[in-house]
Amino acid sequence: MADVTYYTKEGLEKLKEEVQFLKTEGRAQIAKAIAEARDKGDLSENAEYDAAKEAQGHHETKIAKLSDVLANARLLDESKLDTSKVLALSIVKIKNLKNNATMSYQLVSETEADLKAGKLSVSSPIAKGLLGKKVGDKTEIQVPAGKIEFEIIEISR
Repeated sequence: MADVTYYTKEGLEKLKEEVQFLKTEGRAQIAKAIAEARDKGDLSENAEYDAAKEAQGHHETKIAKLSDVLANARLLDESKLDTSKVLALSIVKIKNLKNNATMSYQLVSETEADLKAGKLSVSSPIAKGLLGKKVGDKTEIQVPAGKIEFEIIEISR
């Protein structure tokens, strides 16, 4: 059984839409590619047909994995989140104590993570170092560039 993953409403909808797209339009595109390759003659020497069948296998694997994630997905009620400490879906404002830079991230599931949008995966080193901390806490987090000390400035939802 796969792990339970918590999602925002927006993230869960996006996941459902992707699975639906893959099951409908995605499968139709693969079937069309297989039919076109089949029409080109002898299947025993048809590399295009082999490639289309392989793509179909990858596509079905992706559908199965995403369907499994969706079956184990749980919607978090953001209005009931505890803002006294950092949890999944918290929006955390942190300060890098080395250069005084402040940044804000929302801690989300791995599939929702998007650094450009300020959404950090709860399984990332920084998020793991922040989870359970309270405003005013300082924490040293090991990142690829070395250890960085952060201070929690604000927690919201």
